[in-house]
Amino acid sequence: MAAILLPSATTSLASSSSPFLASSNTFRLMTCFSQRKRYDGCLNHSSSYSVCKASWEELAGVLIFSAIPFTAVKAVANSSLGASLQRKLLETKKAAVENSSKFRQLSQKAREESFWYGKERPRWLGPIPFKYPAYLTGEFPGDYGFDIAGLGKDPSAFEKFFNFEILHARWAMLAALGVVIPELLDLFGLVHFVEPVWWRVGYAKLQGDTLDYLGIPGLHIAGSQGVIVIAICQALLMVGPEYARYCGIEALEPLGIYLPGDINYPGGLLFDPLGLSKDPVAFEELKVKEIKNGRLAMIAWLGFYIQAALTGKGPVQNLLEHISDPFHNNLLTVIKSL
Repeated sequence: MAAILLPSATTSLASSSSPFLASSNTFRLMTCFSQRKRYDGCLNHSSSYSVCKASWEELAGVLIFSAIPFTAVKAVANSSLGASLQRKLLETKKAAVENSSKFRQLSQKAREESFWYGKERPRWLGPIPFKYPAYLTGEFPGDYGFDIAGLGKDPSAFEKFFNFEILHARWAMLAALGVVIPELLDLFGLVHFVEPVWWRVGYAKLQGDTLDYLGIPGLHIAGSQGVIVIAICQALLMVGPEYARYCGIEALEPLGIYLPGDINYPGGLLFDPLGLSKDPVAFEELKVKEIKNGRLAMIAWLGFYIQAALTGKGPVQNLLEHISDPFHNNLLTVIKSL
């Protein structure tokens, strides 16, 4: 299994009208578009690139806003409430540890009996004979024996690569929804967005435009901020949950929160509110489904970038045009028209 390390372009539903989460790759793409003057006047802006600057008041506000969750956690942990929560956790932690240990044993048994793990798991070439790497034993979800770059030879590095891959996979899945859903909602007239196409949001922000959140007039949130402010917000707001997940599942215990899983699947109420991990057999299969869909989402993002660069349209519009006339609206015809 090769770790797919693509940029996690975290465009969300919010970013379709107010780009709370928009990647630097998107902004670089917008710059390229403006330099090539491929907009055909669709945004009613000049194609010259303008540098968005943030005032020190905006930057200070972002830093203060982003520091609130961390400050609140620290304050609660050091307060009498935090002490009370920790005492309650200690009273129940022994039983919780025993239960999580039993669950891990059941999960291991489920994995050994599963169709998707072990030596008899499906391989990426199917029935075609191939000398698969001996170090890929089917221990991890989505291991199809594919590692032509040899990334999994070192077990510790392999575990790290898997962590990176699943991180990017999850952000790519969320981002893909943030690209497709606003365009669909606008197309069906359910919600009117100022700009429903994902890459044009980034371009508009480079021009310093103010965008309404969800198309609601006057509801700006981050829509009135510049690119620098939004980028800082994105970075800082992602730190909290990733710290709790990656930097040790004991990170939240000062707040009386016990997470029974590991860094990739922490579990508990915060990371598994629907209780999807209660059935160990189903949970092991869900892990495989998650990484498969995540890899598909990362590939989809590559397609989003290429479509935007070649056509200047959103993926939904591209798909509808292809379905209406597949012989005249496809990749080959688009390349020929360049």
